[in-house]
Amino acid sequence: MKEDISVYLSGEKLYGDDFSIDEIEKWFADEAEGYAGLGAKEKESYKYIYHELNKQLGFRFLKDRRLNRALGIGSAYGEEFEPLSEQIEKITILDPSNAFSSVQEIAGTPCEYVKPVSSGNMPFESHSFDLVTSLGVMHHIPNVSHVIGECYRCLNDGGYMLLHEPVTSMGDWRKPRRGLTKRERGIPLELLDKIVQKQGFKIRHRTLCKFPVVPMIGLK
Repeated sequence: MKEDISVYLSGEKLYGDDFSIDEIEKWFADEAEGYAGLGAKEKESYKYIYHELNKQLGFRFLKDRRLNRALGIGSAYGEEFEPLSEQIEKITILDPSNAFSSVQEIAGTPCEYVKPVSSGNMPFESHSFDLVTSLGVMHHIPNVSHVIGECYRCLNDGGYMLLHEPVTSMGDWRKPRRGLTKRERGIPLELLDKIVQKQGFKIRHRTLCKFPVVPMIGLK
């Protein structure tokens, strides 16, 4: 029987969030080196361009807070932590790619890499981190609800999670799209809000950014 995906295309449900473990494993395999394969693994030419955006929309709310341990979901080389490095004692990065794991410190702060598993279960004790960042990563993951739930479990009481995601369509994910990985898709804002709050988070601040036409012009 042909799958009815109208509920996903309409934004009523998030595609991938209700997948079976076999479907999740196939997705995980497709995306493991997806971001690195778009050019990020070429360290000499790779440049992280989101520092000012991160500072304005997230890091300024953490000013002067001591963040003993921080977890970066899919953080590649970990540059996102540079502006906060003096506030953090240790950084852990959960990333499937083999391209980034040679990094041992970020702006002087010790860093370790851990490989995620396809289920989304995280190999950390509950309440292990004071900060979790997921900046443009969840839309690469099928079972978003479960992974965000794991982020909540791993946070200390009073900890913070910074989440940055595309909330508009990224085109028909069933077809190849230039400049995008095979599986990534946008997460409708209403669904993202529901997922975040259902897993236990309280939204302290939310800002919309990145007018969607701009990257489309850049791809022409």
